[in-house]
Amino acid sequence: MLANLLYITALMLLSPLILYRMIRYGRYRRGVLQKLWGLSNAEAKAITRGRRCVWVHAVSVGEVNLLPRLINQLESETTLPIVVSTSTDTGYDLAVQHFGRQRVFFCPLDFTWAVRRTLRGLNPVQLVLAELELWPNLIRLASMQGCPAVVINGRLSERSCNGYQKFRRLTQPIFRRLSRVACQDETSRRNFVACGTEPERLEVTGSLKFDDAPTDRDVPEVNQRKVWAGVDSTHQVWVVGSTQEGEEQMAITAFLELRCRHPHLRLALVPRHQERFDRVAELVIKAGLELRRRSETRLSDAGTWQSNEVILIDTIGELRHWWGVADIATVGGSFGDRGGQNMLEPAGYGCAVSFGPNTRNFKEIANRLIESDAAMRLQNGEELIGFVDRCIAEPSFAAALGSTAQQLVRRHCGAVTRTLEILQQELATLEINASSQSKPDRASENKCRQVA
Repeated sequence: MLANLLYITALMLLSPLILYRMIRYGRYRRGVLQKLWGLSNAEAKAITRGRRCVWVHAVSVGEVNLLPRLINQLESETTLPIVVSTSTDTGYDLAVQHFGRQRVFFCPLDFTWAVRRTLRGLNPVQLVLAELELWPNLIRLASMQGCPAVVINGRLSERSCNGYQKFRRLTQPIFRRLSRVACQDETSRRNFVACGTEPERLEVTGSLKFDDAPTDRDVPEVNQRKVWAGVDSTHQVWVVGSTQEGEEQMAITAFLELRCRHPHLRLALVPRHQERFDRVAELVIKAGLELRRRSETRLSDAGTWQSNEVILIDTIGELRHWWGVADIATVGGSFGDRGGQNMLEPAGYGCAVSFGPNTRNFKEIANRLIESDAAMRLQNGEELIGFVDRCIAEPSFAAALGSTAQQLVRRHCGAVTRTLEILQQELATLEINASSQSKPDRASENKCRQVA
């Protein structure tokens, strides 16, 4: 009940901001009933076809992108249906692309009634949480229904760990209820233990992001975008992706200076959030540059990429392929306060990778790249200009960065296999008949109601 009260209070306090974003950007409108009330029995039955299932939750685009290979392999090992939930519009759309609309839904907010209704309808044998989605009611009620919660690709930074420990009495029971945790690194493992998870339930499997990183540019998804953009052999393509406020302007300012010395340089911008697409378009035009928006032309519409033209990728789920177009890559969210974004995709393609000083969300990965001389950490716009300038003036420097980065990615692959083993072990210990269509017994449901 305390959690519900806290959630309702937070929702009321944030309601003006939520309402503004709903009106201004169209956010939060979709899946409202599923979020507030959970899945209905009819919706759950349509998703699972009345069978018990494995429920995988990935909050947004980054987490959803980790799942296709893992889920495909898990499906080959079990007859149980695998259903996927997400929390954001962009995550939902991407999940539908990967897994089909029939088994994707919006995760309920952590109100007891919404969570209980969804769990009762789906009747999952296993709840799989990508990275760190620790919702008290979801984990508690799932556990009470006999559905163990497993965290995969678990990442728990020192900062987050310290935050959880300040509210130990509230958070420790959540960590104690986790059945298994597949950690990205040793630091995360130690922090899970500090927060209350039993050490024997933890295992370092590595980051799924290494396995997910593409390493082959010669694929249709990349080649089609090269043709559409009009890339030729003389171009030096610089992609600045997952950007936040201020980073696009920094890139545009750098491009205006660099193109005078390097007329073959081409710039593509990929903002992190769709509500900023129009604002970034205005920045490009205000700088006196030509703008080509990805959303306004079809993939089949081939063009010529002029030296004064900036391409704006104002579509969702394409950044992965645009890194494959790039020779030089700058990963955004790292020059401001966001904490960085995934730099392994451009590294896997063998781009000359750079990012800003703030990479706390990808601390281990960023440090590995820096320590291996596989990427450059930059402090400001001036250093960004110097980096791109050097990549073009010294092709051997850019080639060495890219080659080392690609080798590092390949060397650290294997997390999918190790994570899959954990999920299979957990399923095996449940001794579930894959063809069973049984529902939780009445006593379990009554107990769940009483405690909730």
